Amino acid sequence: MDAVLHALADPHRRVIVEALTTGEATAGELGALVPVSQPGVSRHLSVLRDAGLVDVRPDGQRRIYRLRPESLEPVSDWLLHRQRVWEQRMSALHTEVARGTRQRKGKP
Repeated sequence: MDAVLHALADPHRRVIVEALTTGEATAGELGALVPVSQPGVSRHLSVLRDAGLVDVRPDGQRRIYRLRPESLEPVSDWLLHRQRVWEQRMSALHTEVARGTRQRKGKP
């Protein structure tokens, strides 16, 4: 999960990942989306591959990239767990605030 979060920490890589949600794309097509040199795009794609976020296949002289959405599941699960924890904490806080308000008004 750390490798995926590290890969997604860069805004250019997030643009690339977002573009791949609509389907496969070549390195050139993905590079056109970000203001980065071709070697920089290659490095970004390498980080995404190493994190397991994308697969690549050769097609003649081109490389075709596709998103591996299953690689996002551990992050999604972790975020969902964190969301539930914070919802429980906020609910408990709301209960305590309501209890304090009732006590200040002299109600049980």
